[in-house]
Amino acid sequence: MRLVIQRVQEAELKIEGVVYSSIGPGMLVLLGIEEEDNDEDLNFLVQKLAGMRIFSDEEGKMNLDIKQVNGEIMIVSQFTLHASTKKGNRPSFIKAARPEKAIPLYEKFIIETEKALGKHCKTGQFGADMKITLVNDGPVTILMDSKNRE
Repeated sequence: MRLVIQRVQEAELKIEGVVYSSIGPGMLVLLGIEEEDNDEDLNFLVQKLAGMRIFSDEEGKMNLDIKQVNGEIMIVSQFTLHASTKKGNRPSFIKAARPEKAIPLYEKFIIETEKALGKHCKTGQFGADMKITLVNDGPVTILMDSKNRE
């Protein structure tokens, strides 16, 4: 399971030209699920995400988590995070989980993140063609992989 976490001033997600969800200051989280992922991967990343100290304190140091700044969060499924570019120029997505596996894990990730944060998360729509605009704050972009726990 992979996350791309972006600290944002705002983000907006449209489907077919209509705003589906939007957030103010907080995090835009792109979530990639692969076939081998399970609840252990999910729980690890939810806890890391909820405690990620990427927001500035009064001294300008990244020392606060999303709860401490009362930030919003948007979680969007993105299978392309598991692209393999080893051979050729066309990415392979063979490791990305099929919808029957990915959808339940995506939905559970949202529920568990909401529990960890004590607030509602905005989302995208699984499998939809989505257009996301954002203002990356910093810029701050963090990559996390549950299989590579550095």
